[in-house]
Amino acid sequence: MNKFVKISIAVVLVLLAGFIYWNYFFVFSEGVKGGSLNYFEKKGFLFKTYEGRLVQDGFQSPEAGALQSNEFRFSAVGDEVAGQLERASGKFVELRYKEYLGKLPWRGASKYVVFEVIEIDDSPPKRNDEIPAGTN
Repeated sequence: MNKFVKISIAVVLVLLAGFIYWNYFFVFSEGVKGGSLNYFEKKGFLFKTYEGRLVQDGFQSPEAGALQSNEFRFSAVGDEVAGQLERASGKFVELRYKEYLGKLPWRGASKYVVFEVIEIDDSPPKRNDEIPAGTN
């Protein structure tokens, strides 16, 4: 009986460790998003994390007649990334991110974690009246 209890405890611990790894540390996907940086801030009560929102151009929806939000809410890691994004509010930025299945309080309030800034476009956005005729 004592051997059965030890094996059962070991199996439960291994399964628990696997579950924690899968939900909180396994990178589900990686990708790049581009859009206008709406805001970027450092916030939190116990764990101060960097949070931001990217607004992407256009309308898109997987179903006809439905609207999908073009907001990309993210957390950022690293002082270098945070420094670049703090100076890029309102500009077009391209960000490389990792998606996790679960959120951890010290990693941020989002399951999307930005770890690299690819590009910051400093040029002002074009307005409709600035587009030359015949290019539509």
